[in-house]
Amino acid sequence: MDMTSKITRRNSFKLITAGTFAGIASRQTSVLAEESVSTDWTKTHDRVFLGGEFWANPMEDWRVSEGGAECLNSGAGRSVHSLTHQITQNGSFTLAVTLTRLEINKADGGAGFRIGIRSELNEHRSNCFVLKGFDAGWQGDQLILGSQRSALPSGSDLAQIHLTLKGKAIGDQCALTLAATHTETGKLLATITESVRAERLLGNVSLANNFSAGAAGAAKKKGKAKATPLAGGGRYRFQNWTMEGDAFTVTEANRFGPILWSMYSLSDSRTAEGFVMKISALTGPMGAKDNQNVELHIQQNGAWKSLGPAKLDPDAWVATFRIPNWDAKTATPYKLVYREKHKDGSETPNEWTGTIKANPEGRPLRMAALTCQNDYGFPYAPVAENLVKLDPDLVFFSGDQIYENHGGFGLIREPAEPAILNYLRKFYQHGWAFREVMRNAPTLCLPDDHDVFQGNIWGEGGKKMDVGDSGASSKGGYIEPARMVNAVHKTNVAHHPDAFDPKPVLQDISVYYGDMVYGGVSFAIIADRQWKSGPEHVDTGAGRADHVLDVDFDTAALDKPGLVMLGERQEAFLKQWSEDWRGHTLKALLSQTVFINAATHHGSEDGYLKADLDSGGWPQTPRNRAIDILRPSMALHINGDQHLTTLAQYGVDKQRDSNWSFCTPAIAAGYPRWWRPDEVKMPYANRPKHGHGDTGEYLDGLGNKAYIYAVGNPQVGQAPNRYDKAHEKASGFGFITFDTEKKTYFIESFRFLIDATDGKPTNQFPGWPVTIHQKENRGENLIG
Repeated sequence: MDMTSKITRRNSFKLITAGTFAGIASRQTSVLAEESVSTDWTKTHDRVFLGGEFWANPMEDWRVSEGGAECLNSGAGRSVHSLTHQITQNGSFTLAVTLTRLEINKADGGAGFRIGIRSELNEHRSNCFVLKGFDAGWQGDQLILGSQRSALPSGSDLAQIHLTLKGKAIGDQCALTLAATHTETGKLLATITESVRAERLLGNVSLANNFSAGAAGAAKKKGKAKATPLAGGGRYRFQNWTMEGDAFTVTEANRFGPILWSMYSLSDSRTAEGFVMKISALTGPMGAKDNQNVELHIQQNGAWKSLGPAKLDPDAWVATFRIPNWDAKTATPYKLVYREKHKDGSETPNEWTGTIKANPEGRPLRMAALTCQNDYGFPYAPVAENLVKLDPDLVFFSGDQIYENHGGFGLIREPAEPAILNYLRKFYQHGWAFREVMRNAPTLCLPDDHDVFQGNIWGEGGKKMDVGDSGASSKGGYIEPARMVNAVHKTNVAHHPDAFDPKPVLQDISVYYGDMVYGGVSFAIIADRQWKSGPEHVDTGAGRADHVLDVDFDTAALDKPGLVMLGERQEAFLKQWSEDWRGHTLKALLSQTVFINAATHHGSEDGYLKADLDSGGWPQTPRNRAIDILRPSMALHINGDQHLTTLAQYGVDKQRDSNWSFCTPAIAAGYPRWWRPDEVKMPYANRPKHGHGDTGEYLDGLGNKAYIYAVGNPQVGQAPNRYDKAHEKASGFGFITFDTEKKTYFIESFRFLIDATDGKPTNQFPGWPVTIHQKENRGENLIG
């Protein structure tokens, strides 16, 4: 059979993706390493952030201390990956490091090098979360090299040694030699050799603290961080890490920090301030003696002009600039500069560049809409690359930029400081994946429940939750310390347009609801769970308090007086916004989730669930009131959260009398949901002309009127390749084109593993694309 006949559409996309990576690599000037590169932590002030060349697993367990990278936790599998150096071919290489043994608990898990670390993608970011490879180092009183062992001199009580690992190509094998020398005398203490297949060594290289595999839970006990490391292995400090050899490919553009990425917004204030541009720079967690400022420069008439510094927030590590009277008619290059100060008085500037787009006038506005990033699909390259190719005018993330399992190594609930660090390193995966599109496009980024380490949020106006981990998904209030919640808000929304009313809620937790006027469209940004009542106020029967399992349960009983969804403050804002048409002709509401119960099955194919109180369909009366408030706005509601893409129209007094909702696919769907009303024989009427099953006018499980025009149900995700699995699970992204002249919304729902620019109809979920006219958002319907 001719090889070309074996290339399927899916494999073809993989080849395209590989080619894209190759193109990116060439632009990043990857080179083979001949000269030695040295990690000089001796010049770095004590801090959490190890440097832009590294990824630490997990970040909160590492510090720069006494001129080296010190592991604070004696749990298994801690590591520091090089981001710039990967072994890509069979050749020569040398790795060297000085190891100081700081503490041994029950047993020494060893420390040294781990090489040949690669995921099924063998891509430097995804490789960072693989917890196995080829180990070479010091454990107890011996050296280890793969399966080989060699004793150190008997009677020696060493606290520090210098390790050197050399590799030399011999055919398709690599001959390895590990040597240990005394750090003061230079005396050779022991050597060990082994020959392995060269292919086994390809991938990332790392420093390893405790070789034993598996990501033990990060300092956690009954939801609280311990002040001391977990008992188990040893703790080491690593100094003077050097790498050289032609087996390495060096890609300096793989550096991640000190400036990690940026996010900005641009909005017509309709005041004397004109257009206001706000931009945030996010850095890694720096130290008390580090520079605490980031500078912003813009390019005008071919020259760079400084707009001054902004101070880094010491919790969120975000520096935010607010620039009124911005020239919105011109695309403006910018650069953010962080000047890293060293112990010796020297300074290294780090720059992050991009372009502030011009306000899109005289043409449609194109917006990408995304949600829910389960990290089994990290770094989500098919989605991220499609976004760069599509070059949207605006990017919207509706929440769940992280999940609690992100990056492994468990969860730290409290106290606030380690909980924030635990959150930040998870959140950094979001920027690492999508920073290329965010550097040039305005970005709106809403926090949701998992972002604050909760399965669901019933915020109750900032109340503190009165339980620990048990039952957290179905209790009202916030489980995390308010300081941590505010850090989450700041990392996501500090760059958003100013809040409508910035007064904090209970516990002094910040708010962010308000609007952005851009490209002739007004976007209302709300938090649809920050004031929402908790399910403990009602009785749903057996099982979880937020789930209704009984098909015969009368969910009208759950609509009790006094329950809250959006809250009085956000309702007042939406009333004003719905009637304010200054500076725009189209509107969109941006929030976390859809205002109906658009799922019949949860978790598994046979996991029928009549109603889920976490959906925006409950509580019913405030849900209906919110839609009544929205109807005059004729706004399209754009949201996510459900891991199930739907295009639906709300009904209050009658079917189809109100706004349309576009719930986007998850970037990488984790917990699966399905909408299969036909299977469970839910009554329906007026199925759309396209005739797809599970569509038409329904009463959802909570009794809300809902017209389901299109749905993208998943398969069960079983593929071993992360991108194939994400595709099976109905992952992808949304895209909306706002035509302010025709007053239409062109809505697209793209699947995960496709090329969004090739025009194939199978790229989208069944029922898309769809054009909605503005007046249809108040029930003057054209689609049938």
